Amino acid sequence: MSAISQRVAPFGTTIFTEINQLAQQHSALNLGQGKPDFDTPTAILDQVVQSLRAGNLNQYAPGDGTPALRQAVARHAERFYQLDIDPTHGVIVTSGATEGIFASILGLVDPGDEVIVLEPFYDSYVPDILMAHAIPVFVPLHAPDWHFDPAELRAAFGKKTRAIILNTPHNPTGRVFTREELSFIAALCHEYDVTVIADEVYEHLTFGEAYHIPIATLPGMFERTVTVSSSGKLFSATGWKIGWVSGPPALIEGVSRAHQFITFSVHHPTQEAIAYALNLPTSYYQEFQQLYTSKRALLMSALDGAGFRYTVPDGTYFIMVDYTPLFSGSALDFTRYLIQEAGVACIPPGAFYSADHAHLADGYARLAFCKSDSMLHEVGERLARLARA
Repeated sequence: MSAISQRVAPFGTTIFTEINQLAQQHSALNLGQGKPDFDTPTAILDQVVQSLRAGNLNQYAPGDGTPALRQAVARHAERFYQLDIDPTHGVIVTSGATEGIFASILGLVDPGDEVIVLEPFYDSYVPDILMAHAIPVFVPLHAPDWHFDPAELRAAFGKKTRAIILNTPHNPTGRVFTREELSFIAALCHEYDVTVIADEVYEHLTFGEAYHIPIATLPGMFERTVTVSSSGKLFSATGWKIGWVSGPPALIEGVSRAHQFITFSVHHPTQEAIAYALNLPTSYYQEFQQLYTSKRALLMSALDGAGFRYTVPDGTYFIMVDYTPLFSGSALDFTRYLIQEAGVACIPPGAFYSADHAHLADGYARLAFCKSDSMLHEVGERLARLARA
């Protein structure tokens, strides 16, 4: 009898699909999935329209990405981080950061290798590792401030360690790792000859005194790091799926060899628009941070009014909420309760942990504040009514 492959047999429907469907059934305000409910800036949309109508950009793009976008990625890295990226051999344009991570794992990790993953994690990491026939090794971050234990992290490194996936600013906790923490990770990577796959899609979403430090900027780390980023979060264009991987040509070559057989190339006109967007003046990036600083404050006010506990996030557009003052039960039960009783959807973070550590998710839920101010105000009203009830 025909059947699905054993490779994908363990992978069920993602938690996002389940929660989105439940939210629709109950007309809930959806703070689950991290996609804005407002549009991409008009100036960037205009660039897509111009590219579509140019007459020469509606066929396959170059497999590694258009020259304009690869040059823009390299200029961005130099402008913000003083990194010298080769735009021709040091940048690959991918179908979003998700494909960039998958191509990086396939291109840099062999079967049987171990890949260290910090928990909670973005949900594609572990399936990617398993499909590459590699072995995930899990190190939990500890609430409420979401730090890693240096002894636990050191214990995860060994002779079979090939790579570590490092996500900062961190989804879903909102943690931005410090220079001291990054230096500790870098020292271990040098000691064990480990490659870093750095997921930095929230690189421009930091708040207050927190600031993003690419691990590739630390001494000796550029040569052993590939950095994955994306246009989706930065330009409120998650549906365009334009991401990139940058780093030393010797490592990018491996990513490229995998990428060519995953998607080969990505949407041509949109690449030109993102090249334009990456070159926007510094004022765009400042206004972007100000926008989300305000939205973060709105959601925190809503949570305060309802009596929830949380650690103020240093980055991303997520807050990990301690729901135990209002509800006793599993994170999934709380999510269903919040949708059905308050009309507000969130994500239970159990899907972001290994089976052995899934219990660490209980007591927490992830809420996204990449939403209109009017929606966030309404969330506050609904949560307040729930708390009064």
